[in-house]
Amino acid sequence: QVQLVESGGGLVQAGGSLRLSCAASGIIFSINDMGWYRQAPGKQRELVASITSGGSTNYVDSVKDRFTISRDNAKNTVYLQMNSLKPEDTAVYYCNAWVRAFVGGRNYWGQGTQVTVSS
Repeated sequence: QVQLVESGGGLVQAGGSLRLSCAASGIIFSINDMGWYRQAPGKQRELVASITSGGSTNYVDSVKDRFTISRDNAKNTVYLQMNSLKPEDTAVYYCNAWVRAFVGGRNYWGQGTQVTVSS
C-alpha cells in the first residue's frame, strides 16, 4: 500500500514563509510527476505546482516567483517552499503523485495540510 504523508502546514502572517513536505512510502518502483494542489473554502481544487521526474517544473501564475517546488527522488519526497505568502494563499494543500508500485501504477493523494495566512 502506498501512502503520501504531508507535513509543514500552519498559521503564518502575510509576507511569511512555510515549507511543505510530502513523503511517499510503500513498495515503490518509481514516481513520475509529483505536484501540489490547493483547495480554499467554496472553491475548486487547483494545481499550484508540479515537477516531473526529470525536474521540470510548472506553476500557476498566482504563485510564480513566490513558490518553489522541488523533489528528492532518493527519499520519494516532494517539497513546496512558499515565500511572500498572501491571505489568498490560505487553503488546504494536497500532495499528488503518480506512483508505480508493487500493486501497479496509479495516482495517489495525500491527506491534506492546512495553510492559513493572516493579514
